[in-house]
Amino acid sequence: MNHQHQGLSAERWAKLTLYQQMANIGSEVGRALNWRTKGNEEYSRLAFYRSLELLDLTLEVDRKPSHLKEMTRLRECLVDYFAGGNQYDSSATSWKKYFHPFNFAARASR
Repeated sequence: MNHQHQGLSAERWAKLTLYQQMANIGSEVGRALNWRTKGNEEYSRLAFYRSLELLDLTLEVDRKPSHLKEMTRLRECLVDYFAGGNQYDSSATSWKKYFHPFNFAARASR
């Protein structure tokens, strides 16, 4: 997998709040969902990869056990939805509902 956020360092990512990080991850997931709806699987896949890249950066910089559990479960569910058999029965709507509150929290934390 090629890194899409090559200019983004772990140090720069660590300066963002967890809400801001999650909002950014959610933006990429939203793009993946939108491209999937439009029938462009290639762009959807690339956005999904970018979301994983940002999620992995979060896992690198945030070592709190409670956060690690949430982030690893989130990664597992995203991979299941976009690249697996969707055994958790996720939907585009459920992903939007999951990430939506992080946008509000990120704006409030500025």
